[in-house]
Amino acid sequence: MKLKDRVAIITGSGRGIGRAIAERFAREGAAVLLNSRTEKELQQTADAIQQAGGRAAFVVGNVAEETTPEMLIATARKQWGQVDILVNNAGIYGSVKPLTELTAQEWDRILAVNLRSAFLLTRAVLPAMVERRRGVILNISSVSGKYAFGLSGAYAASKAGLLALTRTAAAEVGRQGVRLNALCPGPIAGTRMWDELGPALSEKMGISRQELEDVVLGSILQGRRQTPEEVAAAAVFLCSDDASAITGQAVNVDGGFVFD
Repeated sequence: MKLKDRVAIITGSGRGIGRAIAERFAREGAAVLLNSRTEKELQQTADAIQQAGGRAAFVVGNVAEETTPEMLIATARKQWGQVDILVNNAGIYGSVKPLTELTAQEWDRILAVNLRSAFLLTRAVLPAMVERRRGVILNISSVSGKYAFGLSGAYAASKAGLLALTRTAAAEVGRQGVRLNALCPGPIAGTRMWDELGPALSEKMGISRQELEDVVLGSILQGRRQTPEEVAAAAVFLCSDDASAITGQAVNVDGGFVFD
């Protein structure tokens, strides 16, 4: 087991990529503390992990609020003693609009969920990790943080900011035994984000859903979408000792969608 006896906090873990990461971490021996704003989804994920013999608990809360990180850390410590791994996965796409139509409120909401939350949690877990000289933080960014796609200004800015946060924090704590990396998924199959984003994009572009799908698949070298489970497999590697020499990096899990 690659994560035996580790304790991981995983945000946005009620569904999609976050749930896949939580379930894979648990199978690899980690105790996982789940978080999102939807209790029903968290309960379902925790139940699935526990029924499979894993260890899971959850905290309902908005990670963009300053009180939530300390609540998560306190819960993890009470349950299992410490926090070894933090996965900042919580995120939203937000409005599909050109920048000229985006409101300041929409911008602030997307940046709060996608970037502010990662900063707050990173700031909260780092002191204990540095003191123990051991810990891993993994930020789930996006290929949108590296490549120019229209109609996604706030989302792209938040994901690019997440990459900068990853590099900066990695530089600050690299000599103290703490590693930070980022994963950049492409258009992942079977997620609510894409289920909601697809219709909005096809409408804005004036093409059918099938035409949009053809455009997306035609841009991926593998000719298929990647899955949440494939992202989870990469997350296990980067959070395990197998990746002990990797820090400050942004790894694409996109089937050959972008090259950066």
